[in-house]
Amino acid sequence: MPLVTIKGIEGVFTAEEKQKAIRAVHDAMVSVEGKNMEGVTWVIFEEVKSGDWSIGGHCLTAADVKKLQAGD
Repeated sequence: MPLVTIKGIEGVFTAEEKQKAIRAVHDAMVSVEGKNMEGVTWVIFEEVKSGDWSIGGHCLTAADVKKLQAGD
């Protein structure tokens, strides 16, 4: 039973975007492991509080990520 965890900063992704990511990761795993594993493949989207995620020592907020998404 594979379990894949996706982590994202709270407030960045909509419910629809999270569901799209979950479905895409699920489908990718099933394409590797085989159709018989589809019913037992778990994908969890966990959200980390805005500001509690750091890259290179810089804490990122949802606003920071949205700027990146916009190309700013």
